[in-house]
Amino acid sequence: MRVTCDYLVIGSGVAGLSFALEASSKGDVVVVTKRARDEANTKYAQGGIAAVLDPADTFEAHVTDTLVAGAGLCHDNAVELCVREGPGAIRWLQEIGARFDRAEHPKPGGPELDLHLEGGHSARRVAHTGDMSGREVERALLEALARSPRVRFLEEHTAIDLITLAKFGGPEICAGAYVLDVAAGKVVTVLARETVLAAGGAGKVYLYTTNPDVATGDGMAMAYRAGAEMRNMEFYQFHPTCLFDPQAKSFLVSEALRGEGAILRGADGAPFMARYDARAELAPRDIVARAIDHEMKRTGAEYVLLDITHKPKVFIEERFPGINAELLRFGHDMATHPIPVVPAAHYACGGVSTDLDGRTTIPGLWAIGEVACTGLHGANRLASNSLLEGLVFGRRAARAIASHDAGAVWPDVPDWDVGEAGTSDEAVVITQNWDELRRLMWNYVGIVRSTKRLRRAARRIALLQEEIAEYYWNYFVTRDLLELRNIATVAQLIVECAAARRESRGLHFTIDHPDTDAKMARDMVVKRGVPAHLA
Repeated sequence: MRVTCDYLVIGSGVAGLSFALEASSKGDVVVVTKRARDEANTKYAQGGIAAVLDPADTFEAHVTDTLVAGAGLCHDNAVELCVREGPGAIRWLQEIGARFDRAEHPKPGGPELDLHLEGGHSARRVAHTGDMSGREVERALLEALARSPRVRFLEEHTAIDLITLAKFGGPEICAGAYVLDVAAGKVVTVLARETVLAAGGAGKVYLYTTNPDVATGDGMAMAYRAGAEMRNMEFYQFHPTCLFDPQAKSFLVSEALRGEGAILRGADGAPFMARYDARAELAPRDIVARAIDHEMKRTGAEYVLLDITHKPKVFIEERFPGINAELLRFGHDMATHPIPVVPAAHYACGGVSTDLDGRTTIPGLWAIGEVACTGLHGANRLASNSLLEGLVFGRRAARAIASHDAGAVWPDVPDWDVGEAGTSDEAVVITQNWDELRRLMWNYVGIVRSTKRLRRAARRIALLQEEIAEYYWNYFVTRDLLELRNIATVAQLIVECAAARRESRGLHFTIDHPDTDAKMARDMVVKRGVPAHLA
């Protein structure tokens, strides 16, 4: 089967949907998504979107907060652009139907929206919809797209690899992707004038993550295999507070709780954050996550406590309705008892290298949202700048991308060749390698690293990749196999970049180089066939 379109979008989160909505005025759009069209990291975002929406706030303050969190690696032009385009992006979302909480008693000249304060921010600037902001953003975008006749969704389809003409003796141009129709078990050839990676992050590369199951680094892995430049893969953000409960899976407890006064306590009930940073609970995420990790290792505890019991019950129920309901479902009443929490892999600050419009180093290939590295986040993302980035750069890419001649001849590209592959009777290989890979990444390449651990991880990942490659070429592809192949590639890139950065900065902390080195205040770049090196 063959599908053609002007714009192929791989991923259906805020970045991909924003692009699709804007680009549909220029041409036909096909959106490929692994599960249902609303199943993306965006849907699970609790906090909201950071933007300067209070007249008392300033662009300069938001820029400064972002730069401080980014630990010297943010690109000033990306930060300035994203911050200044933030308020307009929020207004655009409201125009298409997104509903954000409004200020209950707005003051003359004050903000119209109710704004949260989150860690690392010097002012209240997070627009939200209760504590289910991502779900509202996803709803509004999908409803707007439903009114567009030029956008088609391929749900339950998994991208396998990008189609680059160089593979077939042509120029280095991306012309689409091979995509697995999961239900039919068939591979579809999707040809596109422009291909946009919006496939999100890679939290499933780690044993514990706040991400949904779809976050397996597909876009990053495909871009690397195609020869695109990758940047800063060593910087993986761990959210400090994920619910610790054997019955709960990947449930995030929002940063906004600490913004509203929640206190982190050890197992003995004593607060500890002031010992690590003067900002205490409002320190950036990398500092808070390392503090929790250190407390757990120091005391031998399996978790720490997040305590907001000093707030009135009605305040908690009104301010955090989604979190409160989900915690109650698991038997935790945060109005009366502290919440057991642990850090968990949350957000990739590195990714596919792009310019400020989303262009990658491969012509015809664009990357937006978490899959991309725009320079906005540097070595550590500031809270609630993620939805902002997807929104701003998704729309920028759509405005920058060219309109195409519908009559232009399509390139001569062969359909997927299964070769001598057959049906597997050894699916246990996938589950075994999946579990082993995620566990070794958690133990060796987590919040605190060492040279010895990184070497061990690199050796084991190389062996796992040999097994995965053998399986890949011998058997028909499945979604599970493709996801395993992709997280192994992302794991390789994280380890390679981490080993090359011989300092501690932002989210990358190594006990062998605990200090920050001013000479290494540069991006780490890696490309297929070119080892990781400072740009």
